[in-house]
Amino acid sequence: MSNPKTIDLSQALAGVHAARSRGAARARIVTTGLLIALVAVFALSLAVGAYSVPVGDLPGILFGNSGGQDSYVITQLRLPRATAGLLVGFAFGIAGTLFQQLLRNPLASPDVIGVSQGASAAAVMGLIWFGLSGAALSLAAFTGAIATGAAIYLLARRGGVNGYRLVLIGIGIGAVLTSVVSYLMTWADVSLAQQALVWLTGNLNGRTWNDVTPLAIALLVLTPAAILLARTLTALQLGDDSAAGLGLHVERTRLLLLLIATAAAAFATAVAGPISFVAFVANPIATRLLGGGRIALLPSALTGALVVLLADFSAAHLLPTQLPVGVVTGAVGAPYLLWLLATANRTGRV
Repeated sequence: MSNPKTIDLSQALAGVHAARSRGAARARIVTTGLLIALVAVFALSLAVGAYSVPVGDLPGILFGNSGGQDSYVITQLRLPRATAGLLVGFAFGIAGTLFQQLLRNPLASPDVIGVSQGASAAAVMGLIWFGLSGAALSLAAFTGAIATGAAIYLLARRGGVNGYRLVLIGIGIGAVLTSVVSYLMTWADVSLAQQALVWLTGNLNGRTWNDVTPLAIALLVLTPAAILLARTLTALQLGDDSAAGLGLHVERTRLLLLLIATAAAAFATAVAGPISFVAFVANPIATRLLGGGRIALLPSALTGALVVLLADFSAAHLLPTQLPVGVVTGAVGAPYLLWLLATANRTGRV
């Protein structure tokens, strides 16, 4: 005679296995759908413009089977910009997901907790005080983001890193850095202030392969590292004591994840400026598509890339006036932030 408890346990395990199988299948479908959408928008970004090229001609142009004006417009002007948008969105998606999942707070994205503001302050300072431009300006933005991330971590580290404390410290540092940027803009020459304002908005105009290459190399290193360490996020979300009980080196793992997230945001900001709210919305959108309950690193990265490409395409072709991509992402992300804060007030939590 079978033991009822054994039958119940077998049924429970079968249910868990079935749920995991359904979740994995949905994740594959969502990831495939995002990839298809990304390829479609990428192709439109290359084909549509003042000088249009048939989409069917793109494979031949990209693989060097066509020359002339079509090849120049696609490979030298539009392809670097579209690739930059894709990689920047991918990097922001990774950064936002790692911050939000690690700190268990939907407000914990680099553009909310001060990392992007650190890049902005360093870049504006370099532009206005030292006349930096090009690669030097990007290096200044990268350095500012990394330094700000390190400062936030060190200030929040006392007594163990707490997600809410890190977010609050980051918001405070971000407010100070925003004030620094405002002072520099007020003090600067009008022409320099205008250049800084364009960069601060977040912009993909004029991006070249020299801008894209460092970000591509960085993502080749950061993406596999993020995927490997993302497996530890579930344990870390259980709390430090539980994670340590499972054999995880909590402090070292958390530091590595924060370093990867900060570096991804820093490289992306160095290329395109602080494009607002991409890192903030990528993970929630991907999680909603997956039905919740899963750590959506790759889908979030693809969502971030899709958001940037869609926003850039809309800013360039669908609006009455051509605008920087950051204007569109800000217009989309700000209402979501307000909705999130309003919801937090009703439920008593963030």
